[in-house]
Amino acid sequence: MQIIIITGFAGAGKSTALKILEDSGYLCVDNLPPPLLIQLIELYSLSSKINQIAVSVDTRSYSLLRQLPNVITNLASLNIPVKIIFLDARVDALINRFSETRRKHPLSSNTKTIYDCIKEEQELLSVMASISHRIDTSDLTANQLRAIIKQFVNADYSQLNVIFQSFGFKYGLPIDSDFVFDVRCLPNPHHDKSIRDFNGTQTQIIEYLNKQPKVQNMINDINNFLKTWLTDFSLDNRSYVTVSIGCTGGKHRSVYICESLANLTQKLGYKTIIRHRHINHLENN
Repeated sequence: MQIIIITGFAGAGKSTALKILEDSGYLCVDNLPPPLLIQLIELYSLSSKINQIAVSVDTRSYSLLRQLPNVITNLASLNIPVKIIFLDARVDALINRFSETRRKHPLSSNTKTIYDCIKEEQELLSVMASISHRIDTSDLTANQLRAIIKQFVNADYSQLNVIFQSFGFKYGLPIDSDFVFDVRCLPNPHHDKSIRDFNGTQTQIIEYLNKQPKVQNMINDINNFLKTWLTDFSLDNRSYVTVSIGCTGGKHRSVYICESLANLTQKLGYKTIIRHRHINHLENN
């Protein structure tokens, strides 16, 4: 049986993620109190028709939320594998979403602002954030989130998965990063008008950056760092590591380097996932 727990901040996209899993064939339960999770699994373990369950747990059940890590530990002792997705977002993005939708925050009161509620929620969820696969939804579209959720569901978490994520610094730093490498110091294809409209997966940019010694040196240095340390992360029972590569707009250099590093890391025997956060953004440069 496959069990996925979705948690994270109010407004970060948990309802959307649960709908994506429901469309993928999962039995989905929203806002399940943590103590009932084992009972739910026991109930459906007797059914041959149900072998995929996804539940959403968040601060709507805040009085019971602190029990969730112990529930997950108990499931592990029963040899029931659980994947945990933590949907994260920048504070400013969350505030904007609540402002646009005019929804009430689960922790709201007459004396708290939305900012106060978010900071309290960060404290309540800090333990879960530390043991989950974090996804920064700050500037993701619904289609991008759908693709990431499907990647997560299909990944083999019996071994280390290395996620290479390109982004543009002008749009903010992804908060789901384990490592961040800044490649803005490298030659920028944007300054060549004949190729600036292409991206880092296309031949024109690849040929340009292939010829840049500094770009190749950066790739080799990052690859050597990963070769040195990925084994230690794997031995530490980590199931994923997210490596974020950032250039100015997230269209050229960071995309090319992510693709190059993923190819090199695959040769080391690790599973790799590639995400390009801003490759199609209209304001790339």
